[in-house]
Amino acid sequence: MRIELATEPGDPARPNEDYAAVALPASGQGGSLVLLDGVTPPEGSVGCPHSVPWFTSRLGGALGELSVSRPDMTLTEILAAAISRTAESHGSTCDLSHPRTPQATVVLVRWDADRVEHLVLSDSALLVASPGGEVTAVLDRRLAELPPAVRALRDEVRALPRGSAERDTAGRAYAAAVEALRNAEDGFFTAAADPSAALRAVTGETPRAEVTAVAALTDGAGRWVETFREGDWADCFALLRKQGPQHLVDRVRELERADPDRLAFPRGKRHDDAAVVYAEL
Repeated sequence: MRIELATEPGDPARPNEDYAAVALPASGQGGSLVLLDGVTPPEGSVGCPHSVPWFTSRLGGALGELSVSRPDMTLTEILAAAISRTAESHGSTCDLSHPRTPQATVVLVRWDADRVEHLVLSDSALLVASPGGEVTAVLDRRLAELPPAVRALRDEVRALPRGSAERDTAGRAYAAAVEALRNAEDGFFTAAADPSAALRAVTGETPRAEVTAVAALTDGAGRWVETFREGDWADCFALLRKQGPQHLVDRVRELERADPDRLAFPRGKRHDDAAVVYAEL
């Protein structure tokens, strides 16, 4: 089995809010993969003094433990239990009802001799390769497919001069519109404090014989496809297989540095945390 992992903060002066781990049971049968992208909170109080890395380490640890110790639970049940466990660890001291309480996107994969199960919540990506070389991208598109009115606000922001008062005003209106859709009906969902968010995840399973490898990417690494258009998801997978996760992260950093003002390739942050896990099963 070949397993490679790379993760890097977008800003070396700030903690990495991504989380990645692979668990292989002592029995040698099967395993699991966990990838989280912590959501950077806005400035100001969010009702919780705990950092995003604090949250992702606890949620990720719970997901890893449950995914190998509880084969009787579905991945949806595991995510719900991990969210509840994490919420209980700080519910007595924090306002977990705040819409920006610590939260994260999730990719969870579990495999055994018979099947490969997957779960994706929000905008991290999972790639699944078949023996014939086909690559399937498992994506939760709800954040990318915002309502037309919200997309129009985004386009308005990008059309205004960077640094202008007009752009700042439009940017605040766009951010407020997106925030209103966070963990809301007809919006998009992340793993925060409500275990019912697990029911919103994209899930499925594939016979083990039909999967040769999987790769999970936070959106900071997925920029290679979705922002910089270096290739499609199959091309991205081929790069990972040939040159590994660190090469992909390094290439994304090169592309970010080549467009420091984000004019050629509009994006929220100049650099973003990036994490990739590649596993040949």
